[in-house]
Amino acid sequence: MTTVAEIVANDLCVGCGLCEAVSGGRATMVMTPDGSLRPTPVDAFSAAEEARIIAACPGVVAEARSAPHLPLDPVWGHHGTMRYAWAANPSVRFEAATAGVLTTLGQYLLHSHAAAFVLHTGADPARPIRSRWVISETPQEVQANTGSRYGPTAPLAGIELALARNEPFAVIAKPCDLGALHRLSSLDPRIDRLVVARLAMVCGGQSRLSKSRLLLEELGVDESEVSVFRYRGHGNPGPTRVETSGGDVFEIGYLQMWEDEGTWDVETRCKICPDALGEASDVAVADVWPGGAPTGEDEGFSGIIVRSDYGESLVERAHGDGWLVLGETISPREFDDLQPHQVRKKVALAARYEGMADAGVAPLTTHGLRVAELGDRLGPAESAAQRTGAATRMRRARA
Repeated sequence: MTTVAEIVANDLCVGCGLCEAVSGGRATMVMTPDGSLRPTPVDAFSAAEEARIIAACPGVVAEARSAPHLPLDPVWGHHGTMRYAWAANPSVRFEAATAGVLTTLGQYLLHSHAAAFVLHTGADPARPIRSRWVISETPQEVQANTGSRYGPTAPLAGIELALARNEPFAVIAKPCDLGALHRLSSLDPRIDRLVVARLAMVCGGQSRLSKSRLLLEELGVDESEVSVFRYRGHGNPGPTRVETSGGDVFEIGYLQMWEDEGTWDVETRCKICPDALGEASDVAVADVWPGGAPTGEDEGFSGIIVRSDYGESLVERAHGDGWLVLGETISPREFDDLQPHQVRKKVALAARYEGMADAGVAPLTTHGLRVAELGDRLGPAESAAQRTGAATRMRRARA
């Protein structure tokens, strides 16, 4: 694929915000009727800008950044420390999603003056079911924007403004966002000079806003009435909470919210994602429920996967200074049980890419992510089923 328009037409855009940043805002991220963020207009780029975008776009390419001297697991990639972890601050651990590890690391980087600010995402105060990129300069601001955002986010829309400040900063984002940032760094030396920490959540896929709209419809609440929309947190996993300007409050349990997979409406690009595990990050953080799903509320525990020497140093310093609590070691095979859906998707990718080609869509180009190697684990019948399913989805998405 050679144009942004083609990527959008094939529904391989994930709405990361890269187009807005590279174009200087001539293309802005706009919510579509289907509930996805897309660059608008798709033809707002100079030839040089479009080439820059295509070189880094998650709808075209994905590349691991992990240090090659670290141990390599076929599923989980290059890694150092893999352990249970949680925020030492009880309020952060309670309020944040998944024990507050990403929030804590962001706070610690500011507290220790390793970073001047953090580029991440938070709820849009004007439209709380939606998310926006935000720059936090204090630990308090990081905590104010804590919590998973189950819907479209475009953190890279803020990357040019962040780089223009010419100060060291951290980025907390989805794995695909950090993959795009890594690819862009080969074209923009400011990234490796200024981005001191790249922190990712292990991602189950980005749902379109239609999932949140469906919930509001079921509750009989118009989006204009919503004053608070919290997807999770205030417990682990914590409830989805909706508050209205009229004083109504609704809470829906995590399992109830996500029990019907048919309503998740995950982006097409997420279904063929080769790096949901954050291999372009310094530290990736995952939910750690045995079997892959919670059975109730707990105090909050995360699994950390360190992917660079800097990530190792950051975790050690945050732990040594009392900001982060480290628990037992987690082996890669134990992580398989904690995130079984990730293993299934990794193994199915090669067949899904063949299905993309069958549908006339170029598969993603991957570097260092072991797609072919893992695809050899899939039996012939399952491989055929995955290939056919992917082709059907791609034809539907293009239509």
